[in-house]
Amino acid sequence: MTEVRIPAFAKVNLRLDILGKRPDGYHELRTIFQTLSLHDEIRLRTSRGPGITLTIQGNASLTVEPVQKNLVYRAVEAVKGKLKIGGGVEIELKKRIPAGGGLGGGSSDAAAAMLGYLQLTRKKLPTADMLEIAASLGADVPFFLCGGRALGVNRGDEIYPLQDMPKMHVLVVVPRGIRVLTPEAFRWASAKPLGLTKSLVNSKLLRFCALSWSAQENGLSNDFERPVFRRHPRLEQIKRGLLQKGATEASLAGSGSAVFGIFPSPAMARRAAVGFPHDQTFVCETLSRDRYARRMRIAG
Repeated sequence: MTEVRIPAFAKVNLRLDILGKRPDGYHELRTIFQTLSLHDEIRLRTSRGPGITLTIQGNASLTVEPVQKNLVYRAVEAVKGKLKIGGGVEIELKKRIPAGGGLGGGSSDAAAAMLGYLQLTRKKLPTADMLEIAASLGADVPFFLCGGRALGVNRGDEIYPLQDMPKMHVLVVVPRGIRVLTPEAFRWASAKPLGLTKSLVNSKLLRFCALSWSAQENGLSNDFERPVFRRHPRLEQIKRGLLQKGATEASLAGSGSAVFGIFPSPAMARRAAVGFPHDQTFVCETLSRDRYARRMRIAG
């Protein structure tokens, strides 16, 4: 095989609970990930020259950094090193998922690049090795090796697939001129050390577990909303606007800045999108784990 094309799908967090700050400085999370049909595209080709070349189209904010720091480059480099493959590879990344929106675009690109490179080289890696590489690239990357609806624990990097929910129609609104950096959002959340909030943690865990294992709609929830909305009131206005335009539920995507709403039909989502003329909008749908696996060509 000399060329592989593979999508890299966005995600939202249906629930995101921050339980507290761990001794290692990271935050203990419980989250429910859900993939969306919105996606970037990656093309990988074998190259006669050595090494890795990466070109990026769209989303100019990502092109200012050295390509060696891009997660796609680092993902392929890590898999290439693990497999001890000497041949070169050319990679083209076409961005559609906005950066800094909490939609997981960079993490998804990394996981897709790993899977695509294995397909290109007709090689396999043990699941444990894939997860180890993915976790080293970012907390969200392991989720994108399975997709669908899944529970994330610890930093969000320990993944447990959950039963898929019925397909939902989603409108994602990405506000112009607002970008929320995840480290800042965590600082704003002001989580206390885990040991000092044991009763609160246990209470949150019980509520979370009671909802996680149901395939029924269980309500959106995101602990980042209050601190992020306080600093960016425009995002709260978008959430309120989505609900006023017919969304059954709406929430901040990850740590933001994107906000998404769940609509009864794609037609209603498209009509609602017209009400945000100054922002980026994407009408999409949730993606089940089976459908995700087929699109990513992940073996069962």
